[in-house]
Amino acid sequence: MLTYRVTALLLLAATAMPAFAQSQLDQELMALRTYCKADIERLCPKVEPGGGKIKECLMAQKEQMSVGCAQALQKLKK
Repeated sequence: MLTYRVTALLLLAATAMPAFAQSQLDQELMALRTYCKADIERLCPKVEPGGGKIKECLMAQKEQMSVGCAQALQKLKK
């Protein structure tokens, strides 16, 4: 009986962890959109989203990036 409870608890924890990780990633992406919106419009206006193209564009011009955007990108890397 104890084995079943432990197994159920482990399964529950295993299914909750990806949801937490996804939630954290969503929050980091929202921060990126918030803090980098002006930089994206200014530095990468013709770059189509998808495949990390906007991130690559911003990183290529990191000297011109705002502090808030740079910090959001740094958190996304971790």
